[in-house]
Amino acid sequence: MFPALETELKQETLPDPYEDFMYHHLQYYGYFKAQRGSLPNSATHQHVWKNNPRYLLSGSFGEREDVIPDPLQKEKLLWPTCLCSTVHRQLEAVSRGIRRPSRPENSNCFPGDSLMLGSPLLKSRQLLHDEFGEVNPCLREPRDLFAAFSSSGPLQAPRWPIECEVIKENLHHIEWVPPQPEYFYQPTGNEKLPEIVGEEKGTVVYQLDSVPTEGSYFTSSRVGGKRGIIRELAVTLQGPEDNTLLFESRFESGNLQKAVRVDTYEYELTLRTDLYTNKHTQWFYFRVQNTRKDATYRFTIVNLLKPKSLYTIGMKPLMYSQLDASTHNIGWRREGNEIRYYKNNRDDGQQLFYCLTWTIQFPHDQDTCFFAHFYPYTYTDLQCYLLSVANNPVQSQFCKLRTLCRSLAGNTVYLLTITNPARTPQEAAAKKAVVLSARVHPGESNGSWIMKGFLDFILSNSPDAQLLRDIFVFKVVPMLNPDGVIVGNYRCSLAGRDLNRHYKTILKESFPCIWYTRNMIKRLLEEREVLLYCDFHGHSRKNNIFLYGCNSNDRKYWLHERVFPLMLSKNAPDKFSFHSCNFKVQKCKEGTGRVVMWRMGILNSYTMESTFGGSTLGHKRDTHFTTEDLKSLGYHVCDTLLDFCDPDRTKFMQCLAELKELLQQEIHKKFNELGQDMDLEGSWSDISLSDIESR
Repeated sequence: MFPALETELKQETLPDPYEDFMYHHLQYYGYFKAQRGSLPNSATHQHVWKNNPRYLLSGSFGEREDVIPDPLQKEKLLWPTCLCSTVHRQLEAVSRGIRRPSRPENSNCFPGDSLMLGSPLLKSRQLLHDEFGEVNPCLREPRDLFAAFSSSGPLQAPRWPIECEVIKENLHHIEWVPPQPEYFYQPTGNEKLPEIVGEEKGTVVYQLDSVPTEGSYFTSSRVGGKRGIIRELAVTLQGPEDNTLLFESRFESGNLQKAVRVDTYEYELTLRTDLYTNKHTQWFYFRVQNTRKDATYRFTIVNLLKPKSLYTIGMKPLMYSQLDASTHNIGWRREGNEIRYYKNNRDDGQQLFYCLTWTIQFPHDQDTCFFAHFYPYTYTDLQCYLLSVANNPVQSQFCKLRTLCRSLAGNTVYLLTITNPARTPQEAAAKKAVVLSARVHPGESNGSWIMKGFLDFILSNSPDAQLLRDIFVFKVVPMLNPDGVIVGNYRCSLAGRDLNRHYKTILKESFPCIWYTRNMIKRLLEEREVLLYCDFHGHSRKNNIFLYGCNSNDRKYWLHERVFPLMLSKNAPDKFSFHSCNFKVQKCKEGTGRVVMWRMGILNSYTMESTFGGSTLGHKRDTHFTTEDLKSLGYHVCDTLLDFCDPDRTKFMQCLAELKELLQQEIHKKFNELGQDMDLEGSWSDISLSDIESR
């Protein structure tokens, strides 16, 4: 009846390049493993698989596989019992990944089953079944690997490691700019240094159990984290007069591990380390309830690890009152008195800890308040922003949103391509590229606010923004480490490693976010010049905003890598400090984004460091940065790009001349410090920049 198909069925195999591609493609992205063929293969399983994906990591290479147990075994129950034994053997062979021998010509199977099940198409783990159990000889559509979420559909819920308990509450904080500058705290010299009491003499009022630390490792993830009933970790109040604070941090970016009540209004707090490590306590974000207005509370974080901190020079913690937000439209603000950062008096003989203590009076009774190291910006915040861009009929024309890759936990790492459509192919090919990224260190939310400011401007209808889109192709990765952001890590991914030391990695499965970012830039360099690369970070020890770059070894471009930072300092003189910039390439930084991209050929390759504190410059001197200050830096990056690429090279040459003068002064200063006279007859420009900066 079907001679062509009958001829094909006699072949041992049916070579198909697309099938081979999809086989390896889906093998990596987790829908099946060749050894077990564990792809859901029915309409029912397809629904479950599509709407409730979950990933496991197998072995040390991080292969993902579906967790629905042996769905092909279940699928066989849907087939009529009249199927011949040959068909069942074929199903068994497919489920074990065994090549099926060609169908015997004297098979007793009826033609319909032979046609469907004896076909080489059965080797595909992507076959669909309709509602009647009939095989549809077509490939299942892959998951949206290179597409964003549907503009009309729901956001993709964050995926958590299965060890993490997550409360089912949607938190939202309003954006707000204080009407008055928020000045640094001025120490009085009378600040108290509380001795650490601990739970031996205090009362534990909140504690996370089974936090994965060093020695454990990430295995699997799911939406909502740990299965089962979410326990109440805060203490149970004994009545309306009970003034115990109720703590919580099991939400996006939260990371409080334990709270101990050591006095009526005094609490010692222990931060959770980065998951699967025993290090990196700096970022904090937690909630308190059951507040009392007229009391002075003291909070002391007891397990910080950095010996130096901006809290020693005036930085204040951030506080958010839910009642103030709902009634007065007031958002995050700097609060705290008697602020001290000091060495922990408890010595366990293993690790040296530092403490941060502060006092505060809450603005309302029975309020819900939050404390944070810096303005939080979560993975859900990013997705809401990107959804608004995808839904904007104008912005979506020149901003294309794709999935760069999936993180270890299966969260989407987004890639934005922003450029105006070119009139001709030649014009499109002539455009240079600019690459920007943020949040490789999840606790440095400063980077997200600068990125938001950049995106707000570059996606606007400003003439300057339109001009930038005309002359550049912007590649933007707004959140490189979504897993770390979600779980509240300060520095690491779920691999327990600092991703900004692994840009040279070949371990795609262990560091997918970094591997795919580097690969994207490598391919971009093959098709066009990348004028600038900049990775947005936060800094915990210095005030202001500054850049780390890489000294050029090419005398033709001597000092050129310093022009952009100098221009930026002129465009944002009250925020950006050129004198804090550094261009030395240290050996310990070889795996960072800026150094790897520089070695790949991007001359202007930078790490932008934004303080957690504020400014010591101009009219903003001694004041904390707000989110608006950081967003304005994103605009200044755009403004500086226009100056940097101005066809009139006057500004560029003026900056270059100024840089040479500054360098000459630095050389004189170094020689004076060494007690030597400079040889004025020699060429001072022949002196190594690295030698100058390392002296």
